[in-house]
Amino acid sequence: MGLGPGSFMESQALTIALVGVLGIGAQWLAWRTGWPAIVLMLAAGFIAGPVCGYFGYRLLDPVGAFGDLLEPMVGIGVALILFEGGLSLDFRELRKYGGGVGRLVLIGAPVGWLLGSLAAYYVAGLVWPVAILFAGILIVTGPTVVIPLLRQSSVQQRPAALLKWEAIVNDPIGALCAVLAYEYFRTTAQDGGTAFEVIPWIGFVAIVSAVIGWAAAKLIAWSFPRGHVPEFLKVPVLLVVVVGIFVACNKIEHEAGLVAVTVMGIALANMHVSSLRSIHPFKQNIAVLLVSGIFILLAASLDLTELTYLNPFEVSGLRLYLFLLALLFFVRPATILISLLGSSIPWNERFFLAWIAPRGIVLVAISGLFALRMNELGYGDGSILIGLSFAVVVATIVAHGFTVNLVARLLGVKGATRPGLLIAGATPWTIALAERLHKLDTPVMIVDSSWQRLKPARSLGLPTYHGEILNEATEHNLDLAPFQSLVAATDNEAYNALVCSEFAPEIGTDKVYQLGEGADDDDHRAIPASLRGRALFASGWGVDDVQQRSREGWVFRRTKLSEQFDINDARETLPEAANMLLLVKPSGELVFFTHAGAPEPQPGDSIISYSPPREISEERVAKQSAKAAEANDEEGDADGSPDPQPA
Repeated sequence: MGLGPGSFMESQALTIALVGVLGIGAQWLAWRTGWPAIVLMLAAGFIAGPVCGYFGYRLLDPVGAFGDLLEPMVGIGVALILFEGGLSLDFRELRKYGGGVGRLVLIGAPVGWLLGSLAAYYVAGLVWPVAILFAGILIVTGPTVVIPLLRQSSVQQRPAALLKWEAIVNDPIGALCAVLAYEYFRTTAQDGGTAFEVIPWIGFVAIVSAVIGWAAAKLIAWSFPRGHVPEFLKVPVLLVVVVGIFVACNKIEHEAGLVAVTVMGIALANMHVSSLRSIHPFKQNIAVLLVSGIFILLAASLDLTELTYLNPFEVSGLRLYLFLLALLFFVRPATILISLLGSSIPWNERFFLAWIAPRGIVLVAISGLFALRMNELGYGDGSILIGLSFAVVVATIVAHGFTVNLVARLLGVKGATRPGLLIAGATPWTIALAERLHKLDTPVMIVDSSWQRLKPARSLGLPTYHGEILNEATEHNLDLAPFQSLVAATDNEAYNALVCSEFAPEIGTDKVYQLGEGADDDDHRAIPASLRGRALFASGWGVDDVQQRSREGWVFRRTKLSEQFDINDARETLPEAANMLLLVKPSGELVFFTHAGAPEPQPGDSIISYSPPREISEERVAKQSAKAAEANDEEGDADGSPDPQPA
């Protein structure tokens, strides 16, 4: 009995809802546990699809729900992901690492294709046409897995940038290599053509697609700032243009659209269109949703019969496992070491790059597409590509995802492991705060556009950056990865609010802070609360308040808590006027006391408080003691009892 139209629509709606729940749920679980998000998404999709299907009922059946629409849906999703990745590639970053990126693309791609073909033929036992085509797809490392991996791990700026550029630039190159191989074998099998008939055409298509992508970016860069597109339509127009360019170029040649959208993203990123900055949070959200959804869909649509080739107890299956080992321990390392031979990149970074090469969505999507086409040409091994591509994705993601931090630490390319604090504005108060945290081994960086204001911080040996924090160049010249919190504390509270508003989408709205409105600061109260960062100090002290106390000689003090010495004991040791600013957890995490709420201190935490100088504290204590003595005298006179003796 078939499903009626209503039941069919409900099935599609349920599939979409489950994909969202599983995908975002896996992302959240990865954030909580520190596990690679891609591993959890693949596991969720695999369990909800083929595993549940093995026991009689698939929770997710994307093929049954969407049918022929599944392939174009995944294709458009991949195109949007590549476009978003291209938007993150700025040529100013390439100037620093362009030599390494050029080698990885111009030398690494053909070397990887050659070595991958040899491994697929001699180790996996695939026939030459299928081996060559699959090796072309294996060039792809993929931003969908590399960028989340770098986001979750703390790797130094240069190796992270090289991996990111390689992943995004090589994605369309790998797709074109597969198209080139397929067209060659199709032409020779059907028409008896030669490589000289195929290669020029593919090269011409790639150039035309790149020009179309650049022209689309130029049109966007010209129209948006001139007001030809209203603000509320900018994101929809951009998405429609990307999808349209992708589909149009694919009409010229399969997968040529990937070249067009990647070039379009890179071109837009380097045209520095100011009006595009407002869509950055949206494009990041879209990328997260697409990556989550596509991984769940592809894993859930897998059929267990496609994995029968991976049976390790059969010779053919054993050869495929040996191929995975060859891919991990020979093809990738040899490709990187040959590509970077004679470069200035240190050997420890070369070895790190040689190990990290996870594959993702593009590999699976393109493999599934060409598996059917190779079968149509009479190459039986084409059906193996679907199961083998998933095996490669799982093997590389698990191997690299769970070892990236360990390998980075062993090779000395690990960035800061403790969460850091980025400080906007060099004032006596911020410099004193940075000095106190620096002594606790917390990474700090003071950013200011005035070289003179940074002079006291430099004299103390504190890390500083001379430049405008809101300038786009700062994002590429300053590695922001180690900093999980931001404090904007310049003399201008409106500017502080602007900094917090700018960095909130990247760092998190609950991780950007500024000083409060102050007791008598009516001007600053005109700034909407939605634009401000979280107000530091439970008292809500403003800029004028901390400046006045800084002139009076107030200092930052650290108080360590333990099982025997809790928060109440700490308050008794601090002067009455002291104000607690933040907790430093044993892990290095910074948790601030704000006007809206206070954290719960635990044994092992260190409290950083802003306190009056010791002489002021002692004077206040003496006054309090005198008042207490007076009160005791009065009580003694009243009831006739003797005065108490001092302890």
